[in-house]
Formats: sequence, structure tokens, C-alpha cells
Amino acid sequence: MDSSGSKRIDSGSKDMINDLPDTLLCHVLSYLTTKEAASTSLLSRRWRDLVVLLPNLEFDDSIFLYPDKRVKNPLHEQGFVGFVYWVNNKRLKLSTSFPDFVDRILDLQGNSPLHKFSLKMVDGHDPVDPDSVILWIHKVLVRGVSDLHLAVDLKEWTSSLPAKIFLTETLVKLTLKIRDGPRIDVKDVHLPKLKTLYLESVSFDKYDIGFSKLLSGCPMLEELVLDHIWSCVWTSCPVSVATLKRLTFCCENMKFCSMHEENPNNVSFDTPNLVYLEYAEVIANNYPKVNFDSLVEAKIDIWMTYDQLEEVTLRDNYEKNFMVGTATDFIVGIRNVQVLYLSADTLEVLTYCCKQIPIFNNLTHLTIQSKPKVGWKSLLKLLKNSPKLETLVFQGLLYRDTEEEGVAIIKIEKQIEKVKHFLETMPHLEQLVLHYDSSIDGDMKVSSQLLMLSSLASPKCKVQLIPFVT
Repeated sequence: MDSSGSKRIDSGSKDMINDLPDTLLCHVLSYLTTKEAASTSLLSRRWRDLVVLLPNLEFDDSIFLYPDKRVKNPLHEQGFVGFVYWVNNKRLKLSTSFPDFVDRILDLQGNSPLHKFSLKMVDGHDPVDPDSVILWIHKVLVRGVSDLHLAVDLKEWTSSLPAKIFLTETLVKLTLKIRDGPRIDVKDVHLPKLKTLYLESVSFDKYDIGFSKLLSGCPMLEELVLDHIWSCVWTSCPVSVATLKRLTFCCENMKFCSMHEENPNNVSFDTPNLVYLEYAEVIANNYPKVNFDSLVEAKIDIWMTYDQLEEVTLRDNYEKNFMVGTATDFIVGIRNVQVLYLSADTLEVLTYCCKQIPIFNNLTHLTIQSKPKVGWKSLLKLLKNSPKLETLVFQGLLYRDTEEEGVAIIKIEKQIEKVKHFLETMPHLEQLVLHYDSSIDGDMKVSSQLLMLSSLASPKCKVQLIPFVT
């Protein structure tokens, strides 16, 4: 330390960073966007040429135009306008245009090997010619890229995605997020190394035929994510991949427009090696094939259309044991699962769209989401058919529909009686977790009532209370 008490930096340590190998420095830069990585050329002479060696390129027009969204750009602090970086001891200034920046970086790197290429563009930002984007994609594909991420929102891009994307032998991960822009027209597919496929808001020229053809060309696929795919307009939606281990099929955002929602015609799953399933969609008219023989964990959120709910309301008052849909085959297909999460809407589907609930011989952990106006008619049957259940979790057990004092307590007391019944009839249960609303009037009374449940449980059953505030 010096006389002021501050630590004195050894002069020999100032250049330690310059002693690091290029591969390690490039690894550090890989955690930044390409713009931020190139900015470091002003920070140290050692880093000036590293942009040419970057194995990962991440271009985001929102970060380029609005740098405040990430980190402060050191160039701005030094009074530079636009984008500046160093190459071969020369200071180069780029245009503030996003397309010019991408062009220059790709030209500088030439044909050097590339691991990841990420491109995010939103319509209304810096205008981008679709032909330029197609050229960028072709450039990185010939460089052997293994991770391609395209998040595109360009209404002017009316043509299809480059066919070369689906004929690349080096791709291991492919992400396509296309809100407005090109469609997927797959005439030939050959993705022999692809293990992860993420599709969001994409459209296929030939609907389910194009989708099936894409999957058939991925013989090593292990993870598939389908987010906001309008399968309801397809003739069928067949997910048939023998190697698949994880599947996320999520159309949850369509719940908010349920009045205009239609049931998909046919949804099939032929995935014998799948271990994880996340499925959120309106129930289909038919499930011709459901093969989940190896399933370990599943999160299920299936719901009825507005018309089906209307029918339930009309018939529930005077008719018993009626069905408004056919989800039985799907529920039977997940019977081998060990860990299961069911939404409140799924409970309703079990009541009005399943003629029978199968035996869940392997189920040990069950989480139930509960909501006001959604009954538990099917839950008793489900628990009865789960002989090995060890952990039961209730989420959203307490409700508050009115401001009247005591109303919420009366409602929860009715459900406490159901919980008592579960404990009395399930001697093998080892854990019961109850999530309850601690903001409701009379919370102390409800808490004491819930604590009393532990006396009804078997000695080996642990009752856990988890409060939350709405």
C-alpha cells in the first residue's frame, strides 16, 4: 500500500490481460453482443483484431439503435458518433446503419469457422432489405455455423426462408422466431446433426405436410419447441420423432381469444423416448396416436373452446356425466408419467372431455392448480387412480371473489373438507403442500384450519403450508 492506504498495482500486472491467449479473450467477448465486443477495440491494443476471430456473432438491431438496453457504449463517452473500431492499427468508422454494420463484420471475418450466428430484427427499426438478410444467412451457412438463431419481424419479407437452411449438415441448433415475414417452404430437408429445433410463430407453406417433412429430415432431434403454432388450421399435427427427449408445445397466448378458437382436428404424438413434455393448447377433436412410453415429467394445460364451455354451462344444471370433447386418448397416453402438473383448465377437461381416467401406476408427485369456478369433480378419481402418489401440491387453494367478510373462509372450508378426504383415503401419501392466500380476511383462522390437517395425515405424511399474497 502507498502512503494514502490505497493498494499499489504492480506494473507487471497491467499487461496480464495481454498475455491471455486469443481463444480465451474471444470466449470472454462471446458473452457480449457483436457491437459491444467490437467496441472493446478502443479499450486495449491487444483486443483490436479480436473481432475478426469471434466465433459467435450476435446482431440485434434494437441494441444497435438503442444501446441503453444493454451496457453503456464506451465510444459514446469518448465523443465518437456512429460505430468505431480498430483493425490493423487503423481506426475505422462505420455507418450508424445496422445493415452496414453487419455487412462489415461479416466481410472482415471472411470464411473463418463460425459457431453461432444470431440475428434479431424488428420491423420499424433500421430498414433492412430482405435480400441482404438472405445473403447474410448464406454467408454464415457456408462457414459451418452450428447454432443459427433468427428472430425476424419484417413484413416486407414476403418470400420463403432460404432453402439452404434446411440442407445444412453442420447445424446442431436452429431457432426460428418469425412474427411477420418469410414462410417456411421445405422441399428437401437434410439436417443430420440437428438436436434442438425452436419454432415460434412460423408459418408453413403446406401446413402440416411441411411441418412433417421438416421433422422427418432431423434424424438426431432431441428437443423440439413449438411456440404459438396455429395447428388448429392444419388437417393434422403429427409430432413423430423417435429420438425426441424434450417437447414443448405451447399455444397458451391463444386463451385470450378463445371466443374465436377452434379445436385442432387431429393431434398425434409418436415419441417413444420422450422424458419431458410441456403441452398447452385447446383440446383436439382427435388424438389418433399418443406414444409417451418413457415420459417422466409433464406439465399439462389443455382447455376447452368458448363453445364447449357454453355447452357445459347449459347442460350442467340438468344432465350428469355428459361429454363435450374427447381428450381421453391423450390422458391415457401420459399414464406412465412420474411427475405431473395439471392446470385448473385441465381439471375441467378431465371432467367434461374424458370418459375414463387411467391408472397412473408411476405417478409420485402431483401438482394441482385451482381456480374459482373450476370444480374438483375429476380430482377424486385421479387421486384414487394414483396408488404410488407421495407428494401432492395444491396451488391457488384460497379464493376471494367478493369483499364480504367471511365469504372467502366459507369457500375454502368447502375445499378443506376435500383435502381432509384426500388425507383420510390416501395412507401412502408422504407430503402435502398447500399454497394459500395470506391476504384474505380471516387468514389466521384459515391457517389454523389448514394446520389441523396434519393430525389427519398418516405419521409419515408431511403437511407444508406456503402463503402467498394476491
